[in-house]
Amino acid sequence: MTKTDADLIIIGAGPAGLAAAQYGARSNLSTLVLEHLAPGGQALLIDVLENYPGIQAGKTGFDFGEDMRRQAEDFGAVFLTDQAQVLNKAGDIFTVTLASGITRTAHAVIFATGAKHRTLDIPGEKEFSGRGVSYCATCDGPFFKNKKIFVVGGGDAACDEAQYLSKLSDKVIMIHRRERFRAQKAVAQRVLNNPNITVRFNTVMQEIKGQPDGGFGGKVASVVLAGTDGSGKPSYEESADAVFIFTGTIPQTSLIKDASGISTETDENGYIVTDARMSTVEPGLFAAGDVRATPFRQVVTAVSDGAVAAHCAAAYIDGLKGQGYN
Repeated sequence: MTKTDADLIIIGAGPAGLAAAQYGARSNLSTLVLEHLAPGGQALLIDVLENYPGIQAGKTGFDFGEDMRRQAEDFGAVFLTDQAQVLNKAGDIFTVTLASGITRTAHAVIFATGAKHRTLDIPGEKEFSGRGVSYCATCDGPFFKNKKIFVVGGGDAACDEAQYLSKLSDKVIMIHRRERFRAQKAVAQRVLNNPNITVRFNTVMQEIKGQPDGGFGGKVASVVLAGTDGSGKPSYEESADAVFIFTGTIPQTSLIKDASGISTETDENGYIVTDARMSTVEPGLFAAGDVRATPFRQVVTAVSDGAVAAHCAAAYIDGLKGQGYN
């Protein structure tokens, strides 16, 4: 085989990329992880990780990411703080060009760049993220049992998450800027029939306000709402304990879209399609975690994806060796 800088390059160091790094290194692959931010990905936003199997007491997302990084390094994975800007493939060799101008080559790549939550971009949203503002009901909903919860969104995900939150509180208020849900009819109807959920159509959230919380930066205390139906109703403020925002996610796939010599398949929302082995349609290219088309996006599922991807990447590389590629 042609000599490369690494056997395996992992782009992204969220939970999927970190798990892939550990399993890749444990498979005796020369493993290079590229990440321009701190390891952990979206997990860094988790204040207390309480629903990951085996972590009963809970830990911060930052500590979880650091533990995974150290574990991967202990097995031999190498981390490089730099941003992947160009991805190409020629023959059986992938080449990644970084923001610093250097290039790195490998026989297999695991794409684990994740997805970003669509935000409302309103005052208070960023300031109270993790302190009452959340983008994951499964992660943070249990912190707000029997509290007054606002849910923003009108698609399938928003309706599903509102249903989940309604099991924790009978004071769930769902707002949507249009006069009807975008969700599938059956999904929307379950929300409309749920006695624990109050739905307000033609309504938008303009601001999220907070109150001091023992010097820890405050917590959500109220929201400012307004109508969108042209009735002229003025905006109004209402008390709130939490705001869950489900207006969609954006898969981080620009690197793949601009790649040379690489083919990929995406679903209607832009997520990368893989098979059960995390393989894309491009030989040697794997995808794992939130960037992949999957019905459930959690830390635990991302870790599973990463482990499977690394295992199958090792098998792919072994196959190249057996074929005597030059």
